[in-house]
Amino acid sequence: MSNLSLEYWKVAEEVLEPRFATLSSACFDIHAWIKTGNKIKCYTPGNKEILVGIHEDSVLIKPGDRMLIPTGLIFKIPEDYSLRIHIRSSVAFKQGLFLANSEGVVDQDYFHETFIMLVNTSTQTVNLKNGDRIAQGELLKMENYCLSQTYNKPEQITDRIGGIGSTGK
Repeated sequence: MSNLSLEYWKVAEEVLEPRFATLSSACFDIHAWIKTGNKIKCYTPGNKEILVGIHEDSVLIKPGDRMLIPTGLIFKIPEDYSLRIHIRSSVAFKQGLFLANSEGVVDQDYFHETFIMLVNTSTQTVNLKNGDRIAQGELLKMENYCLSQTYNKPEQITDRIGGIGSTGK
């Protein structure tokens, strides 16, 4: 058992705590914190920024809309770690909601509320409710490395030929 701990602070008492669904879960579940009276930042398919009001502790995500869904959580990420955010497979498959940035990365020095950046790829409006499990978090150890420019173009080192998509049929 590890002594490593990912601490979190709830912005309100009623915020649902993140938790592992099973003892063997690789990631912990993160819930939406959607409260009536608040507003959520949204970008429409035409890239117009709007604020969407929350009614009855839920929000409607129209097809093509991108929204920053609050979690009500601020994470205290250990030194030399980052938090990676993944969409829950059931949310993607059943509702057509995906992370707008494919994978969320929360740096160790980020100290604000964590938001989940969702995009509705379906043709139907999705009703997201307070407390819905929408994403998963994974704490990852960072490897220290530096970037250095080379002045020699990399050469072929295996028998691979071709570029993107060249290893499959």
